[in-house]
Amino acid sequence: MSKTGAELRSAFLSYFERNGHKILPSASLVPGNDPTLLFTNAGMVQFKEVFLDLAATQWKRATTAQRCLRVSGKHNDLENVGYTARHHTLFEMLGNFSFGDYFKKDAIHFAWEFLTREIGLDGKRMTASVFREDDEAYDIWHKTMGLPASQIVRFDEKDNFWAMGPTGPCGPCSEIIYDQGEGTGCGRPGCAVGCDCDRFLEIWNLVFMQFNQDESGTKAPLPRPSIDTGMGLERLAAVVQGVPSNYDTDLFRPILSEISRLCGKRYGSGPELDAPMRVIADHARAVAFLIADGVMPSNEGRGYVLRRVMRRALRHGKKLGFEGPFLHKVAGSVVREFSPAYPELTNSASFIDTVAFQEERRFLETLDAGLRMVEDEFARMKGAGAGVFPGGAAFKLYDTYGFPVDLTADLCRERGVTLDAAGFEAEMEKQRAQSRVSWKGGEIGAHDPVASELARSGAGSVFVGYERQEADARIEALFLAGVRVASADRGEEVDVVTDQTPFYGESGGQVGDTGTISGDGFSLQVTDTRRPSPEIVIHRAKVVEGAVREGRIAHLSVDGGKRRVTQGNHTATHLLQAALRKVLGTHVKQAGSYVGPDKLRFDFSHFEGLSPEALASVEEAVNEAVFAARPVRWEQLPYEEAVAAGAMAFFGEKYADVVRMVTVEGVSKELCGGTHVRNTAEIGLFRLLSEGALAAGVRRIEAVTGLPAWRQLRQEAETLHGVARELKVGGAEVPERVRKLAAQIKTLEKALQEARRRSARDLVGEILAKAEERGGVRRVAAEVEPMDPAALRELADSVKGKLGSGLLLLGAREGERCHLVAGVTSDLTSKYSASEIVKKAAAAVGGGGGGRKDMAQAGGPAVEKLPDALATLSGW
Repeated sequence: MSKTGAELRSAFLSYFERNGHKILPSASLVPGNDPTLLFTNAGMVQFKEVFLDLAATQWKRATTAQRCLRVSGKHNDLENVGYTARHHTLFEMLGNFSFGDYFKKDAIHFAWEFLTREIGLDGKRMTASVFREDDEAYDIWHKTMGLPASQIVRFDEKDNFWAMGPTGPCGPCSEIIYDQGEGTGCGRPGCAVGCDCDRFLEIWNLVFMQFNQDESGTKAPLPRPSIDTGMGLERLAAVVQGVPSNYDTDLFRPILSEISRLCGKRYGSGPELDAPMRVIADHARAVAFLIADGVMPSNEGRGYVLRRVMRRALRHGKKLGFEGPFLHKVAGSVVREFSPAYPELTNSASFIDTVAFQEERRFLETLDAGLRMVEDEFARMKGAGAGVFPGGAAFKLYDTYGFPVDLTADLCRERGVTLDAAGFEAEMEKQRAQSRVSWKGGEIGAHDPVASELARSGAGSVFVGYERQEADARIEALFLAGVRVASADRGEEVDVVTDQTPFYGESGGQVGDTGTISGDGFSLQVTDTRRPSPEIVIHRAKVVEGAVREGRIAHLSVDGGKRRVTQGNHTATHLLQAALRKVLGTHVKQAGSYVGPDKLRFDFSHFEGLSPEALASVEEAVNEAVFAARPVRWEQLPYEEAVAAGAMAFFGEKYADVVRMVTVEGVSKELCGGTHVRNTAEIGLFRLLSEGALAAGVRRIEAVTGLPAWRQLRQEAETLHGVARELKVGGAEVPERVRKLAAQIKTLEKALQEARRRSARDLVGEILAKAEERGGVRRVAAEVEPMDPAALRELADSVKGKLGSGLLLLGAREGERCHLVAGVTSDLTSKYSASEIVKKAAAAVGGGGGGRKDMAQAGGPAVEKLPDALATLSGW
């Protein structure tokens, strides 16, 4: 009996759970542990540090259904999406992993048993490929599993050898390939396993990590060989359901039906409509999951990828007749279909809808502007008799207005002109190069050698700082400059690891604690504490007295004053998020934070600046909770139970099976590992400092609490009272008085400029009197009284009008800058250029400028060089 995609996903995870694997949730599409990747593109990404031996794991076997995105780098499938049966931007990868536990024999057995017995696929239609030198895998398939030699092929490194990078873990692979039958193939006589057509479909790749490759290319056997496998759910569903295309499976049909309903056209009526529908269905999945994982449309990095995917979908929407926003509705169908497997999508439904709709609306506005630019370019070409649409213009349409180049090409074809595709690609390559430069990649695990060594050795600390700020502990390890040492002397800075600690290590936005570590004959000042993993807390300290050694017993004491203020700020961020969601809407989500003893910073998703009224409402809502003296409590409970209780969890974040939920009674519930006050009254007072844009769709608020908040209010009050005293009004009258003064200043400035213009016009005769004639050309250069560029340009016009024939250069000082205007009468513009004259003069004052041949202006900061600048006219 055929299984649905959801049933296949569930069957896979259940099968491996029965075989000793821990089911782990899908990680975020934004890899939190790998700065080398834009997106999670394989199931093993969340385990990279484990495979690299940089982190420990409590499981030897794991299994996942991992959402993956492939739209960049060597895995860029974007242009094929919609036109083939099996390419996608977003897909689900089913995987089972062994971390130094079972190896080839069990991995092959699990895969074959799942496919043939659990799913019921016909083993006679499957072929196994092995690396050409991997006799072990060949023998397992042939002798142990009984697969005939005719169903085993050997391939070379290109197809059957995997490496994480130029160095590191690597090993041969074995692929399982399913024969979909002659009807789906290319029909060529030589069509066989390895053909690029759709007949022989790779459905599962088993990677045997058994070597560690060094920089010379030498492969040494790994002490703990591991297993990493990946099988695309969409391909498996197509095979099991007996359909030729992934889009014909139940994973896509409901989304395609929604598109059909919205546009009023039937899927399956022909390739002209089917391809756009498939593109939209695929891209809507990517849009929903990316936004749920916190990626916002923007012009760089991950946000730019999301924007490209969305605009490609919107462009295909035009082919279906969509004129207004529609993609957010299709994304809504994705949320409905995938929420049972990814319940976090339900919590993000409103956010996904809002972000997608706003991006659609914005693009539709630029789409019209882009169309106008196309028409302007066509008009210019017609006037010039040109027949090629410039590649630079096509790129500007693409880059500025998000105008897809193939849409530009379509319009060119309609007008009978050719698009300069090579010119467009040249401009595009420049941008790609710039993007590569701006992408801040990095190396996994290279940032903290201390944490890496501790992970390898299995050392760790127990955090006891939720309940107390002092504790006795054994010093487990010491590091000097990343190198483990037995002792450290006075004056040295050292990383200290103890078996337990009350110090909170920096994580989740909260800064690390400071304080002291002391013992018999030694004392250390802790300047920072970090927590690179839940099991590891590292104190950065300076030895201020004696010498400290591994194995000694020490007394650890946190700086209580800083901790108390930090706790108040942390609880205040929870109140702030609740207030923002109450005032602005539930689309508000945390996008980052800083919680320290000095202030709190909270980044959140929102699309426009907050009005003064909204800011006031947010601030009041937080203070209402503070003054209500609400209890704050925390508890450990299973993740599912916490989410069911209403705790806010961040989709894509990695949570343990048991989580810590912080509850502010009647206000908020959040999954949080930070330290908090016991009662909101301990916060004392909350005061907003600033609000502004951080990135597209992301805002930032900074605030203070407690005594700093009171000091902020006192400073603001003193400022207000000082202004009131200067204005000789009461404090409440200051705003109105300032408005009146500003209006008066504006009126006076306008009158002053007008007076200067009148005065300057009176100078025309005086300036003309300085004219000198040389070589039959009159030249006049003069410095006039201070005025702005507009007044100076007006004066130059008047002088030029009276000059009759000649060159002029006028200069004026205004504050710390000087302005220059050059003029050339019309009878001399064939010989002289005002633009060149003013550029040469501007160089003398350290500035620049330009303009037309008859009139140009410039400026510069070197006011004292203005006479030198004016003297340059004599050189023309």
